[in-house]
Amino acid sequence: MAALRLLLVIMSLVLAVYTGFVIAEHGLVLFPVFSGDVGRADWSGQFNLDFLMMLMLSALWVSWRHRFSGAGLALGVVAFFGGIGFLSVYLFVQSFLTKGNVVEILIRDR
Repeated sequence: MAALRLLLVIMSLVLAVYTGFVIAEHGLVLFPVFSGDVGRADWSGQFNLDFLMMLMLSALWVSWRHRFSGAGLALGVVAFFGGIGFLSVYLFVQSFLTKGNVVEILIRDR
């Protein structure tokens, strides 16, 4: 569990730094670039479409894990738009709330 927690912290930090560089260089124009890549039907678009589907799956799982309650649906929206920035923090917190029980992290609601 310590290795997973370390990985989650590293992912969060790397993404935060990388995002900072991208925003500084290109600004906050994520959605036009993202959808433009998908619309061109090239490898960048394929990757973005794959990533979009992973975000959808993450949002669905987080919402399901919270039994599609109001809070669960709200967390699902944050998971969809937050990506690994949200999911790494969410899983890090859950790893402590569940005392490192992976089965409980994956299938139990909290």
